Parts: sequence; C-alpha cells; structure tokens
Amino acid sequence: MSAAASKRQAAREVIDILTEVSLLLNTHLDRPTLSLCVSLIENGIDPEVLAVSRGSSGLAEKALTPNPSRRSSRS
Repeated sequence: MSAAASKRQAAREVIDILTEVSLLLNTHLDRPTLSLCVSLIENGIDPEVLAVSRGSSGLAEKALTPNPSRRSSRS
C-alpha cells in the first residue's frame, strides 16, 4: 500500500470512530459534517468556536422545524 493510500485509510478509520462516538452521544452530526469539522480543526479553526457555531445553527434548525407538540392551546 502506498503512503498516500495508507494515509487515506487512516483518515477513514478516524472518521469511522468519530461517527460511532457521534452516534453514541446523539450529536446528530452525519459523516460529511464530522469530516468537515475535523478538516476545519486540522486547519486551525478553534474547536470551541466551531462547537458554538454548530450549536447555534442547530438551535436555528430546531426553531424552524415544525413540532406538533408545541402548538398553542389558544383557539
């Protein structure tokens, strides 16, 4: 196996492990999102800033998603 292929395989294994951890922790992060987060962190993005921005977008997503249980009881 070439060095480049070995590096790609190692990267896949890391993302596989992170995907499993993400599922266990119920983070709702899919494989492409995890890959992007890892890439951003490897390129110098502050992980705390990334977490806050991801959390904010998650809150916005929830606010925009209709939820029948949150219907107003007013008629």
